[in-house]
Amino acid sequence: MNEPQFDANEARDLLRRVAQHDGVEAFSEAFVRGLAGGHEHFAVREDDALIALAGLAPDGSAEVAVDPAYRRLGHATSLITHILSRRPDAGVWAHGNLPAAKALAESLGLKVTRELLVMAVEGEALTAIGAPGSTARALAGREGMRESSYAEAGDAEKQWLQVNNEAFHWHPEQGGWDIARLHAAMDTEWFDPAGVRFLFDGERLAGFHWTKRHSDSLGEVYVVGIADAYRGRGLGDPLMRAGVEHLVAGGAQKIILYVEADNEPAVKRYKELGFNVAEQHVVYNAQS
Repeated sequence: MNEPQFDANEARDLLRRVAQHDGVEAFSEAFVRGLAGGHEHFAVREDDALIALAGLAPDGSAEVAVDPAYRRLGHATSLITHILSRRPDAGVWAHGNLPAAKALAESLGLKVTRELLVMAVEGEALTAIGAPGSTARALAGREGMRESSYAEAGDAEKQWLQVNNEAFHWHPEQGGWDIARLHAAMDTEWFDPAGVRFLFDGERLAGFHWTKRHSDSLGEVYVVGIADAYRGRGLGDPLMRAGVEHLVAGGAQKIILYVEADNEPAVKRYKELGFNVAEQHVVYNAQS
């Protein structure tokens, strides 16, 4: 397979067409960033139009998008087969795990090796979590604990980075960051310094809740991390409420989060708070 050139704008146009048709994004945020560099790309063109695109990240993860008007013509099969020929251990994401993706994976003999859930909360359950003052009430009786934000404590980056890497030392995308990686993640149109909520124990950062606002009405529990020294102290609840309260105060009517399906304690806790599974994202791999 040749690797024809494309520009980021036509790639984004393709991704928009796919999302409008499928109801789910074909490329994750990391792969959209990868359009600007750092990822390998393999494209299919017809009549000078970009009709299919695959991205391959340095860690071996891959994502594929095919124009809805050019499906069932073997383009996804060709792209995935090409990626696996270059990187046999590649893991191919299927966002939404739609029926066509399941059928394609089965035809290629690929197996699910990772499952990521999107959970959502809205209505009365959301109000119960993010009501004004809910964070303060959750912190009541915890002497020395206080809520702040990145906007108010911008000199806390080193502590933020340390807590992130402690909390996600095992995570393929979120762990092992340096300050440059943190700054790159912050370099987005949606980043809001006030949307990164901190819990301090005196001057020591105990945990953080990084929120994301997709629109006026849709928010996301983007990343929640707790320092090793503060695990098991029940800080997950006030941290969750700190971010949700901030999003609700800004007009959010629905909030989503991503969680690994095999993290059963977290899934159970989110369900107790009123979250329900809205989407399933999986990784297919040729090597079990």
